Amino acid sequence: MSSRRLATGGRIDRTRSITVSFNGKANKAHPGDSLASALLANGSQLVGRSFKYHRPRGLIAAGVEETNALVQLREGAREEPNAQATMVEAFDGLISRSQNSWPSLHFDVGAVSGLLSRFLGAGFYYKTFIGPFRGTAFWMFCEAFIRKAAGMGRAPQFPDPDLYEKINAFCDVLIVGGGPAGISAALAAGRNGDDVILAELDHTLGGALLSEPIGSPSDAWLSRAIAELTALPNVRVLTRTTVFGAFDANVYGLVERCQDHLLAPESGMPRQRYWVVRTRRTILATGAIERPMVFAGNDVPGVMLTSAARTYLNRYGILSGAKIVIGTNNDSAYCAAVELSIAGAKVVVCDVRSDLRPKLAALMKQAGVELLVGHAILKASGRRSLRKVHVAPVNATGSAVGQAVKIECDLATMSGGWVPTLHLWSQRFGKPSYDPKLDAFLPTEKRDDVTCVGSMIAARSLSDALSQGHAAGGSNGELPMLADSDDFWGVGLAPVTIFTDRNGQTSGKAFVDFQHDVKLADVDQAHLEGYVSIEHLKRYTTSGMAADQGKTSNLNALARMAKLRGATMPAVGTTTFRPPYTPVAIGAIVAHDHGKNLRPTRLSTIHDWHVENGVELMDAGLWLRPWFYPVAGETVDQAYIREAAHVRKHVGIVDVSTLGKIAVQGPDAAEFLNRIYVNGFKTLPIGRLRYGIMLREDGFVYDDGATARIGQNDYFMTTTTANAASVLSICEYYLQTAWRDLKVHVTSVTDQWAAMAVSGPKSRALLTDAIGADLTTEKLPNNHFLEVVIAGVKCRLHRMSFSGELAYEVYTPARAGRRVWEAIISAGEPYDLKPYGLEAMGALRIEKGHIAGSEIEGRTTLKDLGLEGFASSKKPFIGSVLRKRPALEEPNRPSLVGLEIIGDRGASGGSLLYNIGATPEGHGQGWVSATTYSPALEKHIALALLSKGPQRIGETIQVVDFISNTTVLAKVVSHHFFDPEGHRQNG
Repeated sequence: MSSRRLATGGRIDRTRSITVSFNGKANKAHPGDSLASALLANGSQLVGRSFKYHRPRGLIAAGVEETNALVQLREGAREEPNAQATMVEAFDGLISRSQNSWPSLHFDVGAVSGLLSRFLGAGFYYKTFIGPFRGTAFWMFCEAFIRKAAGMGRAPQFPDPDLYEKINAFCDVLIVGGGPAGISAALAAGRNGDDVILAELDHTLGGALLSEPIGSPSDAWLSRAIAELTALPNVRVLTRTTVFGAFDANVYGLVERCQDHLLAPESGMPRQRYWVVRTRRTILATGAIERPMVFAGNDVPGVMLTSAARTYLNRYGILSGAKIVIGTNNDSAYCAAVELSIAGAKVVVCDVRSDLRPKLAALMKQAGVELLVGHAILKASGRRSLRKVHVAPVNATGSAVGQAVKIECDLATMSGGWVPTLHLWSQRFGKPSYDPKLDAFLPTEKRDDVTCVGSMIAARSLSDALSQGHAAGGSNGELPMLADSDDFWGVGLAPVTIFTDRNGQTSGKAFVDFQHDVKLADVDQAHLEGYVSIEHLKRYTTSGMAADQGKTSNLNALARMAKLRGATMPAVGTTTFRPPYTPVAIGAIVAHDHGKNLRPTRLSTIHDWHVENGVELMDAGLWLRPWFYPVAGETVDQAYIREAAHVRKHVGIVDVSTLGKIAVQGPDAAEFLNRIYVNGFKTLPIGRLRYGIMLREDGFVYDDGATARIGQNDYFMTTTTANAASVLSICEYYLQTAWRDLKVHVTSVTDQWAAMAVSGPKSRALLTDAIGADLTTEKLPNNHFLEVVIAGVKCRLHRMSFSGELAYEVYTPARAGRRVWEAIISAGEPYDLKPYGLEAMGALRIEKGHIAGSEIEGRTTLKDLGLEGFASSKKPFIGSVLRKRPALEEPNRPSLVGLEIIGDRGASGGSLLYNIGATPEGHGQGWVSATTYSPALEKHIALALLSKGPQRIGETIQVVDFISNTTVLAKVVSHHFFDPEGHRQNG
């Protein structure tokens, strides 16, 4: 087909030409074109195939409401599926392909499904593949083929090479929509001095004004407005930006397509940017979408929205058809009819209304447009392009009342009224209200801190839209006025958009949802089968789901269901809109949070010393921690065994700065800790430490740690590394909800303190030299602390042990962490002090039988872990009631024991436990929680949870690892392998 580009007109740059490719064919375009306009200009009416029936499809819209022209962009790692051609900016070298067709767009084998459409109605897969005579195996066989057929585009197979950014932003006013109302609001708010963000999904501001003819009065106003907004330092204009989600507390999600209009992003620049905007108030100026009409063949290429034909004409300089039939029920289509006629098309307008304003008839006559009053399009005919339409007189319900006539044409447009774009409003506030005069659902103009303006609330004219935006922005400065066009929404709109023959039927497929091939007959079938709830209708037919989000389909589906039920539109209701408004690239949401950047990597202030001294590091929660310090090419096993043995014989030092640390302060701090922990804290004297255990509300063990009483109302609480943030969150939750009467502040001080543990029989002598203080048991008994000075730094010395050895923990301000560490290292040279890592620390704690994260894994109770004696019977605490549930008191529950592995091979963590002679199957009688080689005992040992564990000490059991398919035997012993009486740590 020849070019449809006019010689003049449009808002494109005709001084430059670019080339875009579609299915291997080069198409000439200009900067300012969209991919859709470039294809249309080059005569390509067929742009895709429909989802279910593989029907030929052409452009239906010119904006974000496009449902048919979903294309595959680019190649290789930057390949992108399901892009709307109407929203893709044309650039030189753009490569695009059609989707959902094989072997080609023009000859698609999948079109055979259209011949079987009577068997492929709504929910056909449930009825066909699942039933009383078809078992699960049959469905599982068929499911693979069904899933293979699902979807349209093809996801890229290579890692995404592009960069993405994430930004948190704050503003006084967020304005969504850069049309006339949004611009007016931004001008007023900006003049007021408000910090403004104006977000517009197009690459330029203007909205509906961009569809006005070149040289319109709006052009000069738009230029002045953009210039002023650009000059205002407190106004940030984000073009190519979609506000996809509205959330509580005035939080909005935005995606800015920074470099999508280029062949590849510029070096170092992000392809897209994800904004999380928190605003004081919001102005929604999201406009309205023209409503399609439902008639047989309304999906034939060459049938589109009237507003789209006008946009292609005035914005892109394209006459979409030479012979045009416009079907409408409102006045807004008449402006397009005049402009298309002036551009050289032969135009026929079919208006379903019987009574029109005389002004319209006179206007049509003057423009040379044929007007058929009381008529509608009943059917569009053609295969890959439109050939003719069948037009007939209709009654007030949309049924034909006379003989249809055929009109040859190459373009038919639909104008069924307007649908406010209320997706974001509905995401926040739910159901809108119905206006029968406009046959549309409208949001509340002002609710909470959200104001709606413009055609979103059916502004009757351009002047009204500007005035509403100006008032919402703050009414500052001169009110921006423009010469009024006629009533935008139309006078006396007829709420008829579905057209049938005299029998109420359509002579062919009439589509309600173009993207999902949902026919009028599917809605009728859903009603017949009892799916009368609009939410059930949506899910049963898939109307309004996925990328489309009901932009063009929702109201027509609602109208049909209302008619079938004999109910009003408000009675039928609306579906719920959910984010995102348009599809969002996962890369934009993830941004830089992937790989090593998935979570921030935290380093202690002693980290550089570890690296300088040859440490091997490992991830531990959010932290990078010392794993082991190899000597002369040692393996991890050799290193940790050596390190653990050295601690038992001499003295070692380990960096424990990663422990969670929380300052608990206030008159009720003791009472607060009493409720948080199972054991009592009110009686803890100043200068003492106490080990505490925390339960979840359901009675399971959640965390443990030691708490020091620094002063009368001042406690220093420690948690495990992994649960530092969550324990703080739990504390804050209870103080803000259940215990609001308690006068307590909890503050994370994890980053404010560095910590190191010095363990081993020589630790007291070493620290006595380093500190110059009396550290005898009489002066500093176990579970006490002292204020000390090390290397001129004030520190706190806690006497407590995780290793089972005589041990101390040194807490120092984080900035002095390395200084204190090096001072202790230096003082330890005469005592053969060596650093040790997490692997050795784990071996030491297993030897001693101390519990840790692998035992506190969400399914264990105090009784399971042998810690029942810690729980106070004199006070309530979190989990105190539910921990006594019968199921948690059941005597056969797995309980903590030790295992001495028989033989030279150790057990694997997670191995299951079975009786000797039993067949290893099912979940067994327990599992291994932690395992190590013990240098102190010179054998492999493990901690495990075994059914009736303490009663089975002395028994031999099987330890089965199904992953490596190995089995070892083990003797059940006490979990206190080493120094069970505690002589070493208490000496």
